[in-house]
Amino acid sequence: MLYSSRRTWITSAGLLALSPFVPTELIGKSNPGFPETPLISQAERLQRIQKAQKLLRENKMVALLLDAGTNMDYFSGIKWNPSERSMLAILPASGEIAYICPAFEEDRFREVLQIGTRVYTWEEHENPFTLTKKLVKDLGYSSGKIGIEEHTRFFIVDGLRKSMPLFSFVSGDPITQTCRLIKSPAEIALMQKANDITSQAIQFSIQFLAEGINPRAISQKIAQKHAELGAINKFASVTFGVATSFPHGSSRPQILKKGDVVMLDCGCAVGGYESDITRTIVFGEANEKQKRIWNLEKEAQAAGFQAAQLGKACEEVDFAARNVLVKAGYGPGYRLPGLPHRTGHGIGMEGHEWGNMVKGNRLPLTAGMCFSIEPTIAIPNEFGIRLEDCVYMTENGPKWFSQPSPSIEKPFS
Repeated sequence: MLYSSRRTWITSAGLLALSPFVPTELIGKSNPGFPETPLISQAERLQRIQKAQKLLRENKMVALLLDAGTNMDYFSGIKWNPSERSMLAILPASGEIAYICPAFEEDRFREVLQIGTRVYTWEEHENPFTLTKKLVKDLGYSSGKIGIEEHTRFFIVDGLRKSMPLFSFVSGDPITQTCRLIKSPAEIALMQKANDITSQAIQFSIQFLAEGINPRAISQKIAQKHAELGAINKFASVTFGVATSFPHGSSRPQILKKGDVVMLDCGCAVGGYESDITRTIVFGEANEKQKRIWNLEKEAQAAGFQAAQLGKACEEVDFAARNVLVKAGYGPGYRLPGLPHRTGHGIGMEGHEWGNMVKGNRLPLTAGMCFSIEPTIAIPNEFGIRLEDCVYMTENGPKWFSQPSPSIEKPFS
């Protein structure tokens, strides 16, 4: 059941829905100042399925099984919250994608069905994995390897093994990772919009910094602006003072005072694609050490960007950024004070995806890969500095989604 003649656009007024299958969770409020950006088309999803089927055949798998979640959305456009009732998609090595659906959910499921016509339903007392066996047999397979995407829950895999002993269940990573690692122009456009919105949300929130305020108040301002600009707020982590030395925040009570380092790590989603930006400033006058560490962080981030060249291994980005810090006396390795984690992570439909900029990742950088560059400098019991911007690889090298901070006093260009 295809509706490829219909298009849906994100417009300056949020979402203009021309398709009945646009989730209401994507509809935003007034969004002046941003051009319209098309959502992922059905034609692109069909291309994804064709690529996955080619990879299935190359890897000698008969099918790829998708649990409810991001990968199902990626290939089918169906957003479905996972529950204890199995909702599955089976993408065969050839033929049409098919689905396993709780019987009482069938009407609701068909409302969002966009690609494929085969829907097998099971009643509450029935075994959905026995039904899966029938579906796979109807697709023409009585044995073989079935790829399991990485987010599939154990009870599903265990049930399949018991119900389908003639099949072997293997990692579906060679299919899902290979497909999702390289972003299309449409995906990059949605990520660009998400980054533009997060940049505005952080700038908006900074004006509310005041002595005595707590991080939650600033986080709420960021979430508010994300929503006002038509995006879904994914996270808005704000920390003050010593808590900034914890890369992912601290549970300690924090009240802002003059001279505190302020770290704002934020992301939103537009059309299902995410942003991730971190800015670090000082509330009031920065002291000499804060300025020195901030400038060192900027140098390390720039070195990581410079190292992100086509054909180079992902780990080279980490090495380049980390070497700047080691030469300045920080580290080595993950030792503190210094950089306690990888320099970057892949990003796309999820905030953290494959393609990490980390030691040991020899994957060559390729056009279409998207990842963060964020070589945090953490100084225990004092403060931390992180400047994080994401890049996408083009045929001419890396491009920033958001321009790096010019200075400690000026977080955005």
